[in-house]
Amino acid sequence: MPKIKICSIALAMILSIFLVSIASAQGVWTGNINVLLGAKALDKDDWEPADEQGEFGIEIDFREKNWPVNIAIDLLGATGEGTALEPFTGMFAKLESTTSEFNVGVRKIWEQYPHVRPFIGGGLSLIRGEGKVSVSGISVPDNDTGAGIWLGGGVYWALSEHFNLGLELKSSYAQVTLFDTDVNVGGGHFGLLAGYHW
Repeated sequence: MPKIKICSIALAMILSIFLVSIASAQGVWTGNINVLLGAKALDKDDWEPADEQGEFGIEIDFREKNWPVNIAIDLLGATGEGTALEPFTGMFAKLESTTSEFNVGVRKIWEQYPHVRPFIGGGLSLIRGEGKVSVSGISVPDNDTGAGIWLGGGVYWALSEHFNLGLELKSSYAQVTLFDTDVNVGGGHFGLLAGYHW
């Protein structure tokens, strides 16, 4: 995993611990901090054969207890690779795809049920995409960053007063230019959630 991703995830975890400490001390805040492990599907027309990615992320949502919705902050990273026959040279080319998403917005969580909490959310997304093409040991990378949107929903299951398991489906979109071609670096996301509720 690239160093920038490791640093970003570490920063998100430190921020998470800080937020939990403040919220627990004051007692007027509620929220969730979850690790996401799942998959991201990029647009096949733009990214094949590296359109299927493994994904890891940190998702945070919080609010004062009298607010109707939670503020959501999600940091996601995904990578994929594949090999295809290059039509002009007749040689096999390896394509690697890497995307990083910083999503902010709101998340509505229904908490009237004792152990099941459905949720939906949406907001703005800043997505960085990188593609790398390698043929015969020669690699050509390109990257760009674009702004877009995200929408998603899922469900938390409360294992206890403070621990969650969950599922989430999400879609994101942002356009960037890679190798002189406009592509979507967002995609469809599916993940398992595990984390802490306060």
